[in-house]
Amino acid sequence: MPNSLENKHVAVIAFPFGSHLMPLLNLVLKLAHAAPNCSFSFIGTEKSNAILFPKPYIPNNIKAYSINDGIPEGHVMGNHPVEKLNLFLKTGPENLHKGIELAVAETKQRVTCIIADAFVTSSLDVAQTLNVPWIPVWFPMSCTLSLHYYTDLIREQCAISDANRTLDFLPGLSKIRFEDLPDDIVNFGEEETLFSRTLASLGKVLPQAEAVVMNFFMELDPPLFVKDMKSKLKSMLYVVPLPSPLLPPSDTDTNGCLSWLDKQNAGSVVYVCFGTVVTPPPHELVAVAEALEESGFPFVWSLKENQMGLLPNGFLERTSMRGKIVSWAPQTQVLAHESVGVFVTHCGCNSVTESICSGVPMICRPFFGDQGTSARMIEDVWEIGVIIEGRVFSKRGLLKSLNLILVQDEGKKIRDNAFKVKSTVQDAARPEGQAAQDFKTLAEVISES
Repeated sequence: MPNSLENKHVAVIAFPFGSHLMPLLNLVLKLAHAAPNCSFSFIGTEKSNAILFPKPYIPNNIKAYSINDGIPEGHVMGNHPVEKLNLFLKTGPENLHKGIELAVAETKQRVTCIIADAFVTSSLDVAQTLNVPWIPVWFPMSCTLSLHYYTDLIREQCAISDANRTLDFLPGLSKIRFEDLPDDIVNFGEEETLFSRTLASLGKVLPQAEAVVMNFFMELDPPLFVKDMKSKLKSMLYVVPLPSPLLPPSDTDTNGCLSWLDKQNAGSVVYVCFGTVVTPPPHELVAVAEALEESGFPFVWSLKENQMGLLPNGFLERTSMRGKIVSWAPQTQVLAHESVGVFVTHCGCNSVTESICSGVPMICRPFFGDQGTSARMIEDVWEIGVIIEGRVFSKRGLLKSLNLILVQDEGKKIRDNAFKVKSTVQDAARPEGQAAQDFKTLAEVISES
């Protein structure tokens, strides 16, 4: 790590929603651990910072500063999940400057570099005002970055396309179909939100970055995609999305999932979880419950407390001997447990990465954002899982997928592929791997600021 990182002050700007917070903190922890004399000011909202700070594993050179979330006083939030995203983005660079002013006042150090979630494009304006390098981090599935570069071309093609048509006109994405695209790509015109416009601007904004950090494994991305993106950016760096050495695997296993898994046979357990943001409709939750009950497979289901009442009458009692339903599970450790044979998932990027790292095949039910693209990569590129029949849960469809992966010969190929992909990412994470070199380059960019 360069000595010149001493006395540097990096402002870290979070996108304070959903699943982006933890991987951003993970990256900053790695940098802070590698450069103990560099200061990192983590700028989020009061609500998002409360999720991450204070924790005993946060070193002294990372400090949190809170800015406005953009929600007007007395404002009643509607049901549209994008509303709070738009309100935050609307606060613009002025809001971010306030966070930086707080950090500078406390540390008595001028900011020398900005690392930002790529969704917060106004952080580029701040970097330009301060005349410091801007390093955005891309947290969704890496190959979706191409979709935002070619948004106009995709939208032209939308008018003449059916859902099954592939994006064979984009480098490396010939397996992705129109039905896999995020709504933000295909909904435009009057339907376009500020969030959609922000994403559509990335093709113009990101080439101005000193480096773009990808939170994934270069070895798993289509080579043509990597080559194309590298030709469009000053620098594209892959930082392996594995937990920081400072980050504990989980706070606690309060619900006893791991001790329960210890009693099950290797590769026999179905793990079901839809992340912190996704809420499947009630009829789909019922379908999942009915399929799990009929399948006979042991299962762990991480289900939000407020959804437990939607389960079929008597389901908990009838499955109590071979099923465990909890309101929270230590997912990284559950997926790494040898008893787990398949993961039923919404395909959020963090979940996909954790499953890949543990070699667990997936049954995919994508809901929004990059989840459809991730599901397609899982089924047709890496061949480590399947998309649920009809892209929605039905009892028949889930039973079919469970039997395919856990019982049938075709499932053995999927399981073998998942193991091979796990080996690939383990190699990628080694000290001599490309990711280690890219991390070193990232530190150099910060140190030269």
